[in-house]
Amino acid sequence: MTALRVLAVDDEAPALDELAYLLGEHPAVGEVVRASDATEALRLLSEQSVTAAFLDISMPGLNGMELAAVLARYAQPPALVFVTAHADRAVAAFDVGAVDYLLKPVRAERLSQAIERVLAVRGEQSASAYDDSAGELPGTVPATADSTDEPDTGVATGDVIPVERGGVTSLIPRESVAWVEAVGDYARLHTATGDYLVRVTLATLESHWARSGFARVHRSYLVSLPMVSGLRSVGTATKVIVRGIGETPEVELPVSRRQVRDLKDRLVRDPLRSFRTRRGDGAAPDSR
Repeated sequence: MTALRVLAVDDEAPALDELAYLLGEHPAVGEVVRASDATEALRLLSEQSVTAAFLDISMPGLNGMELAAVLARYAQPPALVFVTAHADRAVAAFDVGAVDYLLKPVRAERLSQAIERVLAVRGEQSASAYDDSAGELPGTVPATADSTDEPDTGVATGDVIPVERGGVTSLIPRESVAWVEAVGDYARLHTATGDYLVRVTLATLESHWARSGFARVHRSYLVSLPMVSGLRSVGTATKVIVRGIGETPEVELPVSRRQVRDLKDRLVRDPLRSFRTRRGDGAAPDSR
């Protein structure tokens, strides 16, 4: 397999040095090209091509998103990976075609997973083919196909969800989640204390949370049934109304046609079903 040539762009020298070092340590990376801003990056790319670009978002002049939009128009655009301290730009990042979205400070094992994604996009063999006693990063857990497809199943299996914001990890009770939005291979949890981006797919949450009162209503949305206040028809379309909770306001979400019948069955024909499921005991609530 041909070693990757990658571009690292960050206007902060220490962050650029750290990113370039971690990239250079990975066995699949053969060369790291550095740029301190978008202008320098474009100049370098006019002289040589790269397989992937690892971009900071907040930079003077053209920011990382704007640079990505330019790169996306190349005849052979590089795979895009954003490396940023801001969790709230993931939606926009995936809209411009990012293959991954890393939060600073970057961990070696997380960066390895991003490189695996770059390799997958480029149709290359997994970087795990390089794994031997001389090639592994110290302390790195190699990213397998399963860990790439399902980035963090631990998020889905417990009654609380660990979320990170500003370097602080908090535990969010699952029962405080009103609805969940798909953001590429991430999910945005809309909760009583705000919204949080977690690295787990919506399909994983659906499979683990179905028995806890959550239902997939659309390819992009998962809702907590006890939080649903009604359904509304808009022409031939159907929307589900999810009540507000704490910092998350009431919202109307589209329901895909194939999900409408099942959702109505669960909400209208058996209105207590979701409550019983959320309790997890399979018994009707005591009416005494």
